[in-house]
Amino acid sequence: MDNEVIVSIGKIPYTTTVHYGKHQLTVDEPIDLGGEDEGINPIPLLLSSLGSCKAITVKMYADRKDWPLEEVLVRLTHEVQTSEQQQTTYIQCYISFKGDLDEVQKQRLFKIAEKCPVHKILSNPIIITSNHL
Repeated sequence: MDNEVIVSIGKIPYTTTVHYGKHQLTVDEPIDLGGEDEGINPIPLLLSSLGSCKAITVKMYADRKDWPLEEVLVRLTHEVQTSEQQQTTYIQCYISFKGDLDEVQKQRLFKIAEKCPVHKILSNPIIITSNHL
């Protein structure tokens, strides 16, 4: 499958190996949570997916428009608020652009960043199923 990600874990506590096509990365928990701190932990990995998608989407758009965008910087934080009825996660994205862009171009790039595929996935209902292999 083209969109299949394979994650495996062995004897080392909480250290997982992620495979996607020819790519591989390590995901782990920090030492204070029992991991080996061999890789980024899952929640920052999720945030990095969102930030990377926003940066790539903005860069693609600016390239197509031939705008002088030199760099995109995306900083992300998250906060979870729990009530009796639900848990709500707030993700804050702080985006800055480097380059000779006017204010209209910058505002357009902010809007384009919200149209990235990962933003769309996370902004809409998600149904996750777990099945036997």
